[in-house]
Amino acid sequence: MKLVELLAPAKDYAAAAAAVDYGADAIYIGGARFGARQAAGNSAEEIARVVEYAHRFGVRVHATLNTLVWDDELEAAERQARSLIDAGVDALIVQDTAFLRMDLPPVELHASTQMCTMTPDRARFWSDAGFSRIILERAATLAEIRGIADAVPDTGIEAFVHGAICVAYSGQCYLSRSMSPRSGNRGACLQACRL
Repeated sequence: MKLVELLAPAKDYAAAAAAVDYGADAIYIGGARFGARQAAGNSAEEIARVVEYAHRFGVRVHATLNTLVWDDELEAAERQARSLIDAGVDALIVQDTAFLRMDLPPVELHASTQMCTMTPDRARFWSDAGFSRIILERAATLAEIRGIADAVPDTGIEAFVHGAICVAYSGQCYLSRSMSPRSGNRGACLQACRL
């Protein structure tokens, strides 16, 4: 039997506590850097508070490190990943495959929606690479979700059921960067398409 989990976004501790109080099975939250919501900026200490509250009610906490990481940022990204693991998060949601090569303590790695998984072949690739869960591209249809889930039966599949949808495929849009110094792949989308 497959487990269905209601995963809710949390901007900060207050939002995380509200999600827990209203029945979320899990939450995801951004750390100080390297998250697709650059403005979130939660410290490891703040996330440890979230973990302590959430775990009290059996709610999992996933931390986002879902931007591309430049070579000169790899050490800082690994330090942040380690601090989030030390804070007790249950999973790291990542876009950059460099996290697969880091010598991190045991933690689930989830392939972010920013990795643009839309096909069974791509899902098999990420599963074989070591991801325990694949977060599908937001535009995936029910038929596509079913086909991907069938292709990787031992890998968790996550799909968005509510919220804004990007005009371009997640992680493949360069509109913001072409119009400004801001990049969605670095956590600072201009959201020009939504305006």
